[in-house]
Amino acid sequence: MERQRPDTSSDEIDLYIRTYYSLLRSSGEVRVRSFEEAHIYSNSSLHEGAKDTRPDISAFGYAAGRVPESMPDVRRVLLGQAEEQFVAAGANIHDWQRVSARGRRRPYRYDGRGTLAAFIASASDIDDLVPILTAYQIEWNKIHMLLAQSAIGQQLARGEITLADPDLDGRLAEALDLPIELVARLKQALGKSAAHGLKLMASMRLDLRLQLLAGSFNHYQKAAQRWWSGIEPVYLKTSKGPQKRPVYFVSSNTHSLANLLGGYALEHKEQLLATAKAHDPDGVWTQLERAIAEGSDEAANLLYFVLRAHLRVSPGALDHVQRWDESNGIYTVPDPGHVEVGAQVIELDKVVPERVDPRLRIPGLERLRKSDAVIINIDYPLGMAAYQLLSRVGQGVGEVRGLYLMGKAATLNARVGDVMISKVVHDEHSKNTYLVSNCFNSGDVAPYLRYGTVFDNQKALTVRSAFLQNREYMGVFYREGYTVLEMEAGPYLSGVFELVDPNRHPNDELVNVGERTTFDVGVLHYASDTPYSRRQSLLSKSMGWFGVDSTYACSIAITRRILSQEIQRL
Repeated sequence: MERQRPDTSSDEIDLYIRTYYSLLRSSGEVRVRSFEEAHIYSNSSLHEGAKDTRPDISAFGYAAGRVPESMPDVRRVLLGQAEEQFVAAGANIHDWQRVSARGRRRPYRYDGRGTLAAFIASASDIDDLVPILTAYQIEWNKIHMLLAQSAIGQQLARGEITLADPDLDGRLAEALDLPIELVARLKQALGKSAAHGLKLMASMRLDLRLQLLAGSFNHYQKAAQRWWSGIEPVYLKTSKGPQKRPVYFVSSNTHSLANLLGGYALEHKEQLLATAKAHDPDGVWTQLERAIAEGSDEAANLLYFVLRAHLRVSPGALDHVQRWDESNGIYTVPDPGHVEVGAQVIELDKVVPERVDPRLRIPGLERLRKSDAVIINIDYPLGMAAYQLLSRVGQGVGEVRGLYLMGKAATLNARVGDVMISKVVHDEHSKNTYLVSNCFNSGDVAPYLRYGTVFDNQKALTVRSAFLQNREYMGVFYREGYTVLEMEAGPYLSGVFELVDPNRHPNDELVNVGERTTFDVGVLHYASDTPYSRRQSLLSKSMGWFGVDSTYACSIAITRRILSQEIQRL
């Protein structure tokens, strides 16, 4: 009989985690250099060059993409769960600038003088952010040491050379002992502040300080309550009587379900084509022309992609889209409770069959006018925040009729753009192995996937952080058949357990979720990274228009499942 529960741990990773949690218990600031040794000897698969004197541009790029572009000027980072914690520590963040990271949805505030405030929604934010800051500092200081010893570095420090200099990349490549293409990736990692960042790198060592203002389980629950308090009034407003409306819960993003059910992009096709032709976001125009000429379903996906650019370049477009969506019963709450996990409440009885994406037009859509159910769709959270937020939703809504998870994952055996459907999830937070009666199989997704392949009957591993894994550790899981690496499914399934069981979720057990639930549970992941075959992919530029193929294949499968279940019930 196949063994389902891996019996493994990593002493190096465990030591690293214990190190930073023990040090962060201090009431004062902790220097990030205190974590460097444990970070280096954790042998993180994402930071394989940590011990080398040559810069690891992939690791630096991954870290730089998950902190704000003002990071080169930051000297102190405060972690807290609520505004009052920052204010009590003397940081009046009400007056600070809102800043964001390209690759991580986390609320940040910057005072413009070297102090960055980061809102944390769960312990997973600590597991994520500490290794990111540590890797960032390690690689920054490697680059500084090499630049400080070179003529090009001294010129950069004195401001005597600019990015426009035609010899800059070649001289930097020589000074840093890197291929010239990695210099371009270094500048890409620094973003719009590349010139300023390179000057500071050449001028100074980085000595970040970190302070955890609070990190109790109770404070995380309060953060989840603040988040729900921003959504609850919208949910209750849709009720037609004293009873709370039944809910289909979806964790995905805040654009795909609205595009599929609201129909704005398809109804405003000509406007979006004009935007695509004029601005060509991510080089989509040629592909869009081809898809339209072929009459392919891909054209709709690409129009959905163009809509994001249209909202950026067209004044007033966002208000127009939201008014349109609300006429279709789709209400958006963009930033509830300073937890950067947006949400939507979608009334199924207001779905207009003629406006929905043609791939959703299943028999009986007109019956939805009698539905009492809503979809609560949230922007997938990070790690243990998924448990906290689902637990709060479960306390605040009526009957749960289905729960569907869609998210990005790294894959050990597939390719970027493929879709993985897991029946087993091992959760590194609870150490539980969850057996899932996944309501999806390959046939639910494959008809809507143009470029990738669907793999069902997979096993997923919920990791604590992208950095908190190494090759030896992952090799054990791979031998056990775990090929999907992600960050939310395990905490969500712990929350599902508590929705249907009188006890709190167990730890270090084999848990059959399927035999407990009376509602649908579906888990879909699409591959965004292949860390062991092409580690550099984790520099993580956006998947761009290519990513809409797997995103919408999964979203269509989820939405069709919800509509079919509700029509059948009616």
